[in-house]
Formats: sequence, structure tokens, C-alpha cells
Amino acid sequence: MRRNLGLVALIFGLFRGFAAEEPQLPCVPRDFGFGSVACVCNATYCDTLPTPVLPAVGEALVYTSDVEGARFLKTQHSFSANQNGTGPDVARFTLESTTFQTVLGWGGAFTDAAAKNILDLSPDAQDRLLSSYFSSSGLEYNIGRVNMGGCDFSWRTYTYNDEEGDVELSSFALQPEDTDYKIPVIKRAEAVGGRALRLFASPWTAPKWMKTNNDFVGYGQLRHDMYQPWADYFIKFLDEYAAQGITFWGLTAQNEPIDGYVPGFFFNCMGWTAEEQRKWVAENLGPTLLQHGYGDVKLMILDDQRYQLPGWAENVLNDPEAAQYVSGIGVHWYGDTYTVPERLTQTHDLFPDYFILGTEACEGATPLEVDVALGKWERLESYAHDIIVDMNHWVTGWVDWNLALDMQGGPNWASNFVDAPIIVNKEADEFYKNPMFYAMGHFSKFVKEGATKLGLSSEDQKKLEATAFRNPDGSTAVVILNRSKDDKGLVLEVEGRGSLNLDVPHESLHTVLFV
Repeated sequence: MRRNLGLVALIFGLFRGFAAEEPQLPCVPRDFGFGSVACVCNATYCDTLPTPVLPAVGEALVYTSDVEGARFLKTQHSFSANQNGTGPDVARFTLESTTFQTVLGWGGAFTDAAAKNILDLSPDAQDRLLSSYFSSSGLEYNIGRVNMGGCDFSWRTYTYNDEEGDVELSSFALQPEDTDYKIPVIKRAEAVGGRALRLFASPWTAPKWMKTNNDFVGYGQLRHDMYQPWADYFIKFLDEYAAQGITFWGLTAQNEPIDGYVPGFFFNCMGWTAEEQRKWVAENLGPTLLQHGYGDVKLMILDDQRYQLPGWAENVLNDPEAAQYVSGIGVHWYGDTYTVPERLTQTHDLFPDYFILGTEACEGATPLEVDVALGKWERLESYAHDIIVDMNHWVTGWVDWNLALDMQGGPNWASNFVDAPIIVNKEADEFYKNPMFYAMGHFSKFVKEGATKLGLSSEDQKKLEATAFRNPDGSTAVVILNRSKDDKGLVLEVEGRGSLNLDVPHESLHTVLFV
């Protein structure tokens, strides 16, 4: 019913004179049996989210997605002096003038698997998928992560220099996964979005011959005599991508450095302690980047679970030799249920000049979960909850894992299948937008790069979760999540505007946008 009402409102709005605003195409829902719906796209049709025209002062746009099937349903509401809205199920939030971190942005990973799945579609379907993420009628992602060499979401194990003992890296070469898959897709994504992306690269492992265990996987670390060749490897990578017309905004020193200290770890990894990473950054990687003209590339440490904070940051950043080369700290979400988010705030308070960025997250990653669960609403809630918590604790942005996976949740050479916001059905030339896609969009579309986090207070949130931002254009975006099974009410109080009274149905996600 809500989708039909949204279409009626859209058509009525166009006839009232909103023709200058691009029409929003609705979701074509399909129920896969996981409690809500996925939205079906193909070569000829896909739902869209055009850039909104900001409402007049005193008005607010509200975009809603919910378990019943609404996806970015747009409604318009008015602020009033009336502060009614009390009761056991009504939460009151007050927007504050206090400011916090600046937003770097939002995005996903151009893995080998993601690029292959995108290119497995017909050209028109490829265009619609990339537009869904990067265009002005899509989520407007501005960040992309790229695996440096093979990772588990590759269909084989490889690095760029697998010739035994080649410390001069004379045989270093990009692979077909780069030249035939990732690079073309990145270029098309940037063309669709009309701007360069903030790209950052992450290595999973050095060549086997550089490691203590002579293997891509398992308990193994970088040999100390390979510290400089491994730093040189980064330069080769940056140079080769630059030769292909792609430059990187950032790097992480290592994907999940703890994995290589886990005996029997089953996919590409390389172990580092914080002390080892500190030494390598200070003595090898940092000076080498600077020497070769890459001193402005944003180097991130950790790129692993937040329960390793603030200790990891203290170990690296308390050394001024290492700290001078570091710009930020990357965190993954997989251990978030085992630690408090205050560790993020502690880390920021200790090192306020270094940004914290969420660099990887996905659903379906644990052994007891279904890998791909098309339409599973709880996975939207997990994404939105984690983003809200992170942003309320000084994180500057949030980068999803694979942009697109196949129906199995791969390809993945190690059979480490997971879910993704977009799932590709190659045989049908279709792709399906999971609820997670819409979770990302409730932030990426409305909270712009350069936005400032604002304070948002409530004496009793009634189990609602919320976060607020001031965009560079002066607009304000407030994101509200109701994970409960109960309908709620919300009163948002804004100085100079009055109060906004909203219904917040059970299992729903909302973005409020106003000036």
C-alpha cells in the first residue's frame, strides 16, 4: 500500500509543478522468503533515488524504508510550534549546535569478485548497477576500496610478484583481475558519478617467498629482511595503477593484520603486531612513499577490529617517526558485538588529528548464518545500527565490503561466501538490491562528504537510534532507526524551526532532510 501511495504522490507532485525534479522510479519487489523483499533490476529497469530538491524553510522531507517493503518512500512534513507528542511510545530528540567530526564519505569495495559479477551482466544491466551506486540517481558513493593483489574474493591465489626471490621486483605486473576487471569497472564508476572516487588499496598478503611460512594463508608474517622490498611493492602498485589512469587517495598498511597470527587461518593473510607495523611504517613504508612522491596518500593503520583500540593506535602513533606518515585508522565491524564503541571515542580523544574510518563490513560472514539471504530485513538493521553507533563515536565514514556478489555469495576461492547489498543473477541478467543497499543509501545519499556531525540528545530514546549531520550546503540530515517490533512516535526539536512530529513504524529506517 505504501508503495502505491508513493507512486500516487509522485504523479500528483509532477502535475503540481515539480517537473524539474527527476522522477523517482519505485522498487520492483520480489519475496525470496527471508521476511522482506529485494528489489529486482535488469537491463531495462531499476529503481532510482534522484537527488532531492531541498524543501522550503519550515518543511522537511522524510525518506522511509521498512520491513513491509517501502524503499526510500518520500513524504513531506512541516515543523510547527506545537510540541505535542508525549506518551509511553514517543521519543523526544533535540538537535544541538555542538559539532564533532567531518564526514569523509561512504562506499564499497571493488574486489575481483565484485568486478567480475558486474561484468557478467549485459552492458545495459551493468550501467544500471553502477548507476545505482555512483550516479546522481543512485547512492552517490564517493569512496572505493581495492584489494592490492589477490584476496579471498578472488577466484585464485596470486600476488603481483610471485617469482621466487625477486627482491628487485623486476617481474612485478598487474594481473588480468586488475586490467580486465577492476580497472575498467572503477573507471566506469567514476564516469557515472562524474568525479574521481576516494580510492584506497589494502594488501592481504605479500608474495609467499617474502613470508615466514612461504604461503599465502595461515600463520605467517613478513620476513624482516623483506621489509624494504615489501614497501617497494606498494610503490610499484601505485605506479602501475597511475599508468592506467587511476590514482589512490589512501592505503591501509595491511588488511586484518591479526589474521596472520592465527594458526590455520584459511584465506589470504599476513600477520603483524602493532609494534611490527610501527617499525615498518616508520623505517620503510612511510619514507618510501614520501621519497617516490606519494607523501600525500592517506595511510591508515590497523584495518582490523575495534577491540584492538586504543592499544594499536597508541603503539604506532606514540612514535613520532611512524606517526608523521599516518593519517587515519581503519576499523572493521566483525568484532563490534564483543566490545564497546567507547573504544573509538577513547582513540579519538588520544589522537584527535587522525581520522577513524570504517573500512569493511558484510553480513553472512559467520558459520551459522545463511550466506546470501535476499530480502532479509535484519541485515539492513545491522548495517544501520553499526553506522549510527560508529558515527556517534567519531568515525568519519563507512565502507561496505563487496559491491556485488553472485547468488552463492562469491566467487571466493576459499569458499568464504557472504552476502552483499547487490546480488547478481548472471543467468537471468538480473541483479537484486538487498535491504542493506537501502541502509547504505539512507546515509550516503543525504549525508555528504564534508558534512559535520551534530549533537542529538534525548532523555529517553524509546529504543530508537539516531544520528545527525549538517551538510556543506547548509541542509541537515537526521537518520532514525527503529529495530523494535513496536510502532513509535518521535518529536524532533530544532532551534529556529520548531518541532517535527513523526511516526516511526516498527522495523523501519528514516532519513529526515531539511534546511
